[in-house]
Amino acid sequence: MTIIVRRVLSASVIVAEETVSSIKKGLLLYVGIAIDDTQKECEYYAKKIANLRIFETEDREISIQEVCGEILSVSQFTLSAETKKGNRPTYSKAMPSQDAKSLFDYFNECLYKESNLIIQTGVFGADMTIPSIDDGPFTIIL
Repeated sequence: MTIIVRRVLSASVIVAEETVSSIKKGLLLYVGIAIDDTQKECEYYAKKIANLRIFETEDREISIQEVCGEILSVSQFTLSAETKKGNRPTYSKAMPSQDAKSLFDYFNECLYKESNLIIQTGVFGADMTIPSIDDGPFTIIL
Protein backbone atom coordinates (compact mmCIF):
# COMPACT_ATOMS: atom_id res chain seq x y z
CA MET A 1 0.00 0.00 0.00
CA THR A 2 1.30 3.41 -0.95
CA ILE A 3 -0.39 6.56 0.28
CA ILE A 4 0.50 10.11 -0.62
CA VAL A 5 -0.64 12.45 2.14
CA ARG A 6 -0.98 16.12 1.18
CA ARG A 7 -1.96 18.90 3.56
CA VAL A 8 -4.41 21.16 1.71
CA LEU A 9 -6.45 24.29 2.22
CA SER A 10 -9.08 22.81 -0.12
CA ALA A 11 -9.54 19.98 -2.60
CA SER A 12 -12.32 18.52 -4.71
CA VAL A 13 -13.07 15.72 -7.14
CA ILE A 14 -14.75 16.43 -10.45
CA VAL A 15 -16.17 13.63 -12.63
CA ALA A 16 -17.79 14.41 -15.98
CA GLU A 17 -17.77 18.14 -15.16
CA GLU A 18 -19.64 17.58 -11.89
CA THR A 19 -18.11 18.10 -8.42
CA VAL A 20 -18.74 14.85 -6.55
CA SER A 21 -16.86 15.64 -3.33
CA SER A 22 -14.92 18.49 -1.77
CA ILE A 23 -13.15 19.45 1.44
CA LYS A 24 -11.79 22.57 3.04
CA LYS A 25 -8.69 22.51 5.28
CA GLY A 26 -7.46 18.97 5.73
CA LEU A 27 -5.77 16.06 4.00
CA LEU A 28 -5.88 14.90 0.41
CA LEU A 29 -4.92 11.22 0.22
CA TYR A 30 -3.93 9.33 -2.90
CA VAL A 31 -4.24 5.63 -2.06
CA GLY A 32 -2.52 2.92 -4.10
CA ILE A 33 -3.40 -0.67 -3.24
CA ALA A 34 -0.95 -3.41 -4.19
CA ILE A 35 -1.76 -7.03 -4.88
CA ASP A 36 -0.40 -8.25 -1.52
CA ASP A 37 -2.10 -5.63 0.69
CA THR A 38 -4.48 -6.77 3.42
CA GLN A 39 -6.90 -5.30 5.93
CA LYS A 40 -3.99 -5.13 8.38
CA GLU A 41 -2.24 -2.47 6.24
CA CYS A 42 -5.51 -0.54 6.00
CA GLU A 43 -5.87 -0.50 9.78
CA TYR A 44 -2.24 0.51 10.30
CA TYR A 45 -2.28 3.38 7.79
CA ALA A 46 -5.67 4.66 8.95
CA LYS A 47 -4.38 4.93 12.50
CA LYS A 48 -1.11 6.50 11.33
CA ILE A 49 -2.87 9.15 9.20
CA ALA A 50 -5.44 10.00 11.88
CA ASN A 51 -2.65 10.69 14.36
CA LEU A 52 0.04 12.33 12.19
CA ARG A 53 0.97 15.65 13.79
CA ILE A 54 1.39 17.69 10.64
CA PHE A 55 -0.75 20.76 11.33
CA GLU A 56 1.11 23.62 12.95
CA THR A 57 0.01 25.86 15.79
CA GLU A 58 2.08 28.54 17.49
CA ASP A 59 3.57 26.13 20.01
CA ARG A 60 3.19 22.57 18.65
CA GLU A 61 2.10 20.31 15.84
CA ILE A 62 -1.36 18.74 15.97
CA SER A 63 -3.27 16.01 14.13
CA ILE A 64 -6.11 16.23 11.63
CA GLN A 65 -8.48 15.38 14.48
CA GLU A 66 -7.30 18.24 16.69
CA VAL A 67 -7.60 20.76 13.87
CA CYS A 68 -11.09 19.39 13.04
CA GLY A 69 -10.01 19.05 9.43
CA GLU A 70 -11.50 17.14 6.58
CA ILE A 71 -10.21 14.20 4.54
CA LEU A 72 -10.53 13.50 0.83
CA SER A 73 -9.40 9.97 -0.05
CA VAL A 74 -8.82 9.09 -3.72
CA SER A 75 -7.92 5.66 -5.06
CA GLN A 76 -4.94 5.79 -7.43
CA PHE A 77 -3.79 2.45 -8.84
CA THR A 78 -0.91 4.12 -10.68
CA LEU A 79 0.96 4.32 -7.37
CA SER A 80 1.69 0.62 -7.91
CA ALA A 81 3.40 1.29 -11.24
CA GLU A 82 6.68 -0.41 -12.07
CA THR A 83 9.01 1.69 -14.19
CA LYS A 84 12.40 -0.03 -13.99
CA LYS A 85 12.20 -1.62 -17.44
CA GLY A 86 11.56 0.49 -20.50
CA ASN A 87 9.50 3.65 -20.67
CA ARG A 88 6.00 2.23 -20.38
CA PRO A 89 4.80 1.65 -16.78
CA THR A 90 3.37 -1.75 -15.90
CA TYR A 91 0.79 -2.30 -13.20
CA SER A 92 1.24 -5.99 -12.41
CA LYS A 93 1.67 -5.19 -8.69
CA ALA A 94 -1.66 -3.33 -8.49
CA MET A 95 -4.51 -5.25 -6.90
CA PRO A 96 -7.32 -6.24 -9.32
CA SER A 97 -10.07 -3.63 -9.43
CA GLN A 98 -12.88 -5.43 -7.55
CA ASP A 99 -10.61 -6.52 -4.69
CA ALA A 100 -8.95 -3.10 -4.57
CA LYS A 101 -12.33 -1.36 -4.30
CA SER A 102 -13.27 -3.52 -1.31
CA LEU A 103 -9.96 -2.80 0.41
CA PHE A 104 -10.17 0.93 -0.43
CA ASP A 105 -13.66 1.06 1.12
CA TYR A 106 -12.36 -0.80 4.18
CA PHE A 107 -9.43 1.65 4.50
CA ASN A 108 -11.87 4.59 4.48
CA GLU A 109 -14.05 2.91 7.11
CA CYS A 110 -10.97 2.41 9.29
CA LEU A 111 -9.96 6.03 8.74
CA TYR A 112 -13.40 7.17 9.87
CA LYS A 113 -13.24 4.98 12.99
CA GLU A 114 -9.75 6.27 13.88
CA SER A 115 -10.40 9.96 13.20
CA ASN A 116 -14.14 10.37 13.78
CA LEU A 117 -14.08 12.75 10.81
CA ILE A 118 -16.18 12.59 7.67
CA ILE A 119 -14.22 10.99 4.85
CA GLN A 120 -14.99 12.23 1.36
CA THR A 121 -13.89 10.03 -1.54
CA GLY A 122 -13.32 10.13 -5.24
CA VAL A 123 -15.20 7.81 -7.58
CA PHE A 124 -13.37 4.48 -7.71
CA GLY A 125 -12.11 3.72 -11.22
CA ALA A 126 -13.39 6.96 -12.73
CA ASP A 127 -11.41 9.51 -14.70
CA MET A 128 -11.22 12.35 -12.18
CA THR A 129 -10.02 15.93 -12.11
CA ILE A 130 -8.72 16.83 -8.65
CA PRO A 131 -8.10 20.54 -8.10
CA SER A 132 -6.43 21.37 -4.79
CA ILE A 133 -4.67 24.18 -2.98
CA ASP A 134 -1.62 22.93 -1.09
CA ASP A 135 -0.90 24.11 2.44
CA GLY A 136 2.84 24.40 2.88
CA PRO A 137 3.32 22.59 0.55
CA PHE A 138 3.43 19.56 2.81
CA THR A 139 3.52 16.08 1.30
CA ILE A 140 4.40 12.72 2.87
CA ILE A 141 4.63 9.34 1.15
CA LEU A 142 3.65 6.41 3.36
